[in-house]
Amino acid sequence: MNRLIAAVIGVVVIGLGLLAMTTLFVVRQTEQVIVLQFGDPLRVIREPGLNAKLPWQSVETFDKRVLGLDPPTEELILSDQRRINVDSFARYRIIDPLRFYQTVRTAAAFDDRFGRILNATVRRVLAMYDLVDMLSPARDEIMGKIRDEVMRSAGDFGIEIVDLRIGRTELPEEVSQNVFARMRSEREREANRERAEGEEVARRIRAQADRQQTVIIAEAQREAEKLRGDGEATRTRILAEAFNRDPAFFDFYRTLEAYKETFHADDTTLVLSPDSEFFRFFGDAMGRSARQQRER
Repeated sequence: MNRLIAAVIGVVVIGLGLLAMTTLFVVRQTEQVIVLQFGDPLRVIREPGLNAKLPWQSVETFDKRVLGLDPPTEELILSDQRRINVDSFARYRIIDPLRFYQTVRTAAAFDDRFGRILNATVRRVLAMYDLVDMLSPARDEIMGKIRDEVMRSAGDFGIEIVDLRIGRTELPEEVSQNVFARMRSEREREANRERAEGEEVARRIRAQADRQQTVIIAEAQREAEKLRGDGEATRTRILAEAFNRDPAFFDFYRTLEAYKETFHADDTTLVLSPDSEFFRFFGDAMGRSARQQRER
């Protein structure tokens, strides 16, 4: 009898445990839950805590936190027919889990469906702008239009858009190479033009400097000739005055100058008569020649 009672109690405990496992569930602080019966939603539970359901009922759990949506990079054509790769992303929060469940069922399905909506919106808005607009303050206006359109669609999914941005905008690889090649060619042409203009300016400066040099040298030579002429005239005048004052001393001075010019070289050789006028001061301090001395 005791064994039977123990067995019954054991079965009851196991049954209660199984019943608890199939009827009780915990909603965490970061979760919100929809209770389903045969796939149909019955109620939404947003508050954390322990809750109960019937064994044939199920629950779908959705995150309360901010979630991310990063659709694949999209290649778009702008209004100027340029192709660019755009990487957009969104941050959202599920505020109506019932509508979210009725619309897409799962987060994976939402990422696929809403990601296509986001890319289509970005493609449609950017088609009205060119590349210059993407790099100018008009970018804020572009983002505003994209955000407004995406937010209008967000309500249908039971979500709230927290943030939406274009993370990266770049040219496709082949377009980038063509753009870089064109920029390099333009820079080379500009450099060649600047170099040619610089060389022309340098030639003009050199020519002007050469002309100025010629003028300066000519003026210097002319001034030197003038000074030389003035010096010669002054020298001649001084010598003439000296000759007039003391002809004998002047004659002596001129003879000494002649000696200096004649004997300044070590290999000077003269063949002259001892009675030559050139040596008259060697024999007489007054400069009288040998004949004049004999006559005296």
